[in-house]
Amino acid sequence: MLRDAGLTSWVLSDGKAGDELQCLSVADALGLEPEIRRVRPRPPFSWLMPWGPIDPRERPGARNSPVVPPFPDLLIGSGRRAVPYLRFVKHASGGRTYTVFLKDPRTGPNAADFIWAPEYDRVRGVNVLNTLTPPHRASQQRLETARAHPDPRLAHLPHPRVAVLAGGDSRHHRFTEEDVARFVKHLTVLAETGVGLMMTASRRTPPTLRDALAGLSEHHGGFFWDGKGANPFVALLALADAIVVTADSFNMVGEAAATGVPILVFEPTGGHPKLHTFMNGLKAKGIVHAFEGRLEGAPYEPLNSTFLIASAIAQGLARHRCALGLPDAAFSLENS
Repeated sequence: MLRDAGLTSWVLSDGKAGDELQCLSVADALGLEPEIRRVRPRPPFSWLMPWGPIDPRERPGARNSPVVPPFPDLLIGSGRRAVPYLRFVKHASGGRTYTVFLKDPRTGPNAADFIWAPEYDRVRGVNVLNTLTPPHRASQQRLETARAHPDPRLAHLPHPRVAVLAGGDSRHHRFTEEDVARFVKHLTVLAETGVGLMMTASRRTPPTLRDALAGLSEHHGGFFWDGKGANPFVALLALADAIVVTADSFNMVGEAAATGVPILVFEPTGGHPKLHTFMNGLKAKGIVHAFEGRLEGAPYEPLNSTFLIASAIAQGLARHRCALGLPDAAFSLENS
């Protein structure tokens, strides 16, 4: 983990959960507690993003402006609507704010001081870091803590324990009735062999799939998180002997890869070339396998890019502050 000496930071996006989560994950790895700023540009300005200017109705002085000074030492943004706001803050701060953008800004490497993008995106540059998996909060420290203190809702389940991370409909995927039936059939086969299923759904999970997962838990003595009580997501990852995850979420697959246990991927209807590139990279490392109702695969070295991304940001920020004659950030480096 990277711990700072009083630096201020913002996380800025249009509020999309995946974008904001990645930004918060990096800030967390840096040991920062950022202010969350959300932009809400309206047409025609939203149509012009990421290339156009910010919405004048969100400039400083406007009611509920997301870019009111004092500007931060570090700004982490994601999502195409955030790009013009990073440019604005960079200029308005006199270049003092160190800007970071996560994923491809579509406007080239000059969109921010530092850019992280997955390997399947095209953006490249001296200030760009490309990794196979995205940043997330499933750090080694959190996983080890969850293993040392097992969640009592999961500790009684038999081995092998299989975490089931169910996503849902997205821009590129759709869970048809046939997809739901096939997925539930495969999970039922596992449950009937005595596997301990530990299941969770997302806000995008279709009601039919959510109900089916709850029914599996009830009939076979597994666990399904219904949204009540503490979110057991990290505990599911930490206690799993294998992980079943749906292919609609790059983030969930990336989080699963931090565990070192086999990942079984279920692909609903749809797809995208970037997904295929991502999965092929993980398959080449022996990390992911197609989910066909059986356990397969072997343990591997956990893959977590979050610390690498945070470390690169810390080094860039230190150089930036030095060039401006600003006080030393005094980072200490701990890999978590």
